[in-house]
Amino acid sequence: MTRSLISAAFVFLISMSFAADVPRMLGFERGDAVWVAKSDGTGAKKIATGSDSEISPDGTRIAFTHSAGKDGPARNIAVADVATGKVTIFKNQIPSDNCFRPVWSPDGTQLLFSIYTDNEWHLGLVKADGTGFRYLKKAAEKNNSFWSACWAPDGRSLYIQDLSKILQVGTDGAELKSWTLDAFIPKGSFSSASHFAVSPDGGTLLMDVEMNEIVKRKDWEGPPPALWTFDLTTQKATRLTPKGYFGWAGCWLSAEDILFAGQEVGEKEASLQRMALPGKERKLLIKKANSPSVSR
Repeated sequence: MTRSLISAAFVFLISMSFAADVPRMLGFERGDAVWVAKSDGTGAKKIATGSDSEISPDGTRIAFTHSAGKDGPARNIAVADVATGKVTIFKNQIPSDNCFRPVWSPDGTQLLFSIYTDNEWHLGLVKADGTGFRYLKKAAEKNNSFWSACWAPDGRSLYIQDLSKILQVGTDGAELKSWTLDAFIPKGSFSSASHFAVSPDGGTLLMDVEMNEIVKRKDWEGPPPALWTFDLTTQKATRLTPKGYFGWAGCWLSAEDILFAGQEVGEKEASLQRMALPGKERKLLIKKANSPSVSR
């Protein structure tokens, strides 16, 4: 082995040892606050007041929606440092006081989010420090807004929905592909609260779908949510959670495991559940928690 190869191998081993020392982090919501914990659910710590949280790919920051305002609620995108708890709110950098649900790009340099301007909901993009705002995709027609945005693993495209279709669009906003929900889940529908996540290999979309099913529960309004996977190549949809069990806000722990918010009959609050695909087993991870996200 040459000296250069020895050096390269040494650097690789050192980098792997550092990576092994950095635990994967979990972001979630509890009440009106955003929290972090280790990916096994231990060491839970409250970070800030807010909602719609997502942990950064490296686990050092958590982005969320910050709500405030005396003359009516203002919603701004915010980022908190996990170690120090310092919160930075993006106010003057973005041309709207009605923004929500930031989503980290795979490399952690940008945030995608929903923004309300000109009486429409659009998709905005900003750098992680709040600079460089631009519209990624604007709603072209009235009531034709876009929701559930998530990035493809390579960062070159993203997936969204317009209440009736799943769309893959480029970072320039151009439509690449589309799939009609009714074609593969006839009794399902999307809402502005539906959540998408793409598998690590980029081949499968994890999503929560509102089902046209009669399920009576106290303190619950609206259709029951169910978790589904959608194979983007074969266009096959697979239901993961059974009728009567509510599941939503799924994210990928690995190619074989997901994490999601679940609520059984008789439970008053959601909890974070871990599930091994194809959905036969689930395990409680954190009680009284919602909207999980996991660092890489």
